[in-house]
Amino acid sequence: MPVTKADLLAQLPAEWPTPLLPEIQAQIGADDRLIVLDDDPTGTQTVHDVPVLTEWSEATLTAELERPGAVIYILTNSRSMPAPQAEAINAEIATHLRAAASATNRQVAVVSRSDSTLRGHYPAETRALEQTLGRTVDAVLLIPFFLEGGRYTIDDVHYVEEGAWMTPAAQTEFARDATFGYRNSNLRQWAIEKHGGSLSQEDVCSISLGEIRSGGPDAVQERLDALAPGQVCAINAASYRDLEVLVAGLLASEARGRHYLYRTAASFVRVRCGLSPAPLLTSDALGAADGQSGGLIVVGSYVNRTTEQIEAAAQRDHVTSIEVSVRALLGSAAREEIGRVQQAAQEAIAAGRDALVYTSRERVTAGNKDATLDIGQTISQGLVSIVAGLEERPAWVIAKGGITSSDVATCGLGVRRAWVMGQAIPGVPIWRLGPESRWPDLVYVVFPGNVGGPDAVADMAGVLRGESDDAQRRL
Repeated sequence: MPVTKADLLAQLPAEWPTPLLPEIQAQIGADDRLIVLDDDPTGTQTVHDVPVLTEWSEATLTAELERPGAVIYILTNSRSMPAPQAEAINAEIATHLRAAASATNRQVAVVSRSDSTLRGHYPAETRALEQTLGRTVDAVLLIPFFLEGGRYTIDDVHYVEEGAWMTPAAQTEFARDATFGYRNSNLRQWAIEKHGGSLSQEDVCSISLGEIRSGGPDAVQERLDALAPGQVCAINAASYRDLEVLVAGLLASEARGRHYLYRTAASFVRVRCGLSPAPLLTSDALGAADGQSGGLIVVGSYVNRTTEQIEAAAQRDHVTSIEVSVRALLGSAAREEIGRVQQAAQEAIAAGRDALVYTSRERVTAGNKDATLDIGQTISQGLVSIVAGLEERPAWVIAKGGITSSDVATCGLGVRRAWVMGQAIPGVPIWRLGPESRWPDLVYVVFPGNVGGPDAVADMAGVLRGESDDAQRRL
């Protein structure tokens, strides 16, 4: 049952009193690397000044490990794929990563980054990594806390913030996902559900907020050291300080020879790699507006929050709305529909207007999970074709939705390596595209489908146009 955020947080013990980020930074060695396998591009939403790769050959990983920097993102886009393909990609990356780490003498820890609302191929992806990383994994840690998106784990229950209310995740629209739906908000029960009954109650444990906030890093280390091989441990967290306590204890445990796999949302990554928070990016820092061309907003996400954002953005000046018929993309008229939308978008961009290209809001599903994923891929391919066929370079691009933003970047724009600049709105990462891409140095906004209030997309476009930096503070 939903509870007010104020009431839920008021019952918690006081946070650990001491900031621990300096201690974490001191614990991370010069040869340590955190490798984040991101199942869609939105996982870069808490970091800044880090690379993100869209291909993972051994040579590419070796070259990246030789560069300075504590963290490397690898975009797998595996949430858009059936589970066997997702497993195969994770296994391939782990194999290449082992070889690259050996060649460069780097110590690597691996994050399996996925959705903060618990959608994704778990445990398929962590299982594939366990089998191919070439070392014993002492436990898998579940850490879906994501402050920027309003996701909290308290008393083992994972909550989604909705206005003033905190709703257990299984009671939200995300739990009704046709491919990744679930019934349990309690993370321990959720893990058992996702393992299909192969885990017992004894195989799943948790570290409570009481232990984190009262016992500190020593208590966390003690709990982690006691985990048995094969166990899954759910981590409660309601603030970044909770993550600092967790990571300080975790690094101490790993220094004693323990190895863990992390299945996490985005907030954990910033703390685990010892990255200090950065201020929100301003219009001047982005430098995206060219004064002539309009921008491009491409929307594939279908959740209610996205629909509200489309409606708000369509009301702004300088915006031309272009709806893409999903039924047409799935039928014989796909080519004609792609051509129609392309032409309209090109005309808008050339005229200095922002083209808002969005899929019709009808959610089309099939009789099973893989068939539903196939439908999603066909729709995404249609959006990619629209972008790939544009002759007019936009001033900037916003891609709304994880699968959409991944496919547009890799297939529509040819991105192989991008640089994460930071965020202009909390939880919304901004990339600068590499020289190999179709439009080098383009400012590319990866806008998660489940983040932001009704005006967030319109506000982001306003920042990119250089109209106002006040808007960037809104969610």
